[in-house]
Parts: sequence; C-alpha cells; structure tokens
Amino acid sequence: MSELRKTYEGGVFFVTLTVEGWIDVFIRPEYVEELLTNLRYCQREKGLLLYGYCIMSSHVHLIAAAEKGKLSEILALFKSYTAKRLLHLIAHNPQESRKEWMIRLFRHYGQEDGKAYSFWSTPTTR
Repeated sequence: MSELRKTYEGGVFFVTLTVEGWIDVFIRPEYVEELLTNLRYCQREKGLLLYGYCIMSSHVHLIAAAEKGKLSEILALFKSYTAKRLLHLIAHNPQESRKEWMIRLFRHYGQEDGKAYSFWSTPTTR
C-alpha cells in the first residue's frame, strides 16, 4: 500500500470515497440520509472526528480524523455497513427507475474483486 493510502494515529486526512463506476447514487435524498445517518453513528460510537464533508452525486469528500486508533479502521467499518445498507435501499426502492442497471453494475464490479457486489471503488487503477 502506498504512503498516500495510509492513515496514522493523530493525523487529519482529506478522504474521497467513490462509488464504483462513478454511479450517481447520491441524487436521491433517501440515499444521502442513509449516508449521513451512518456518518453520525461513526462520530458518536466509533470516534470519527469529522471536520467537514461534501456529498457529490457519485462520491463523498471528508476531512476527518480518529479520536483514537486509525481512521482507516473506522472508514472500513463505515464503508462496509453503508454499502450493504445502500444496496438494500436501492434494491427495495419502488421509485428507483435505475435499480436493475445499478445492481447489475455493482455485481459486475464485485465480480472483478471476487465478491458478490462492490459499492465503493478501491483506490487503484483499473
């Protein structure tokens, strides 16, 4: 792992979390609300220090740190839980006209990584 991808205790970091394929997920209020609910949970329960954020249609920028431990560990938990919740919301949203297309793409990206689905892009070149 490159030094650019590592976090260390006590550091403040600019983090970008990108949806696979730059899919515009966060154009629906219910998906944004789920993201925010999970960020608030991590602040309350996991020691996430959030100094600022910007939610774009296909990615999220954070300026963040961890109260103790590594930020990367908190973000791994956040990304895992949030991905599961958002995939569930998308699959069960009767108003989501792009549902089949989105799920097919998340499945495709997951297969590339040996998983059933992949929601968040890994910071590598493809």
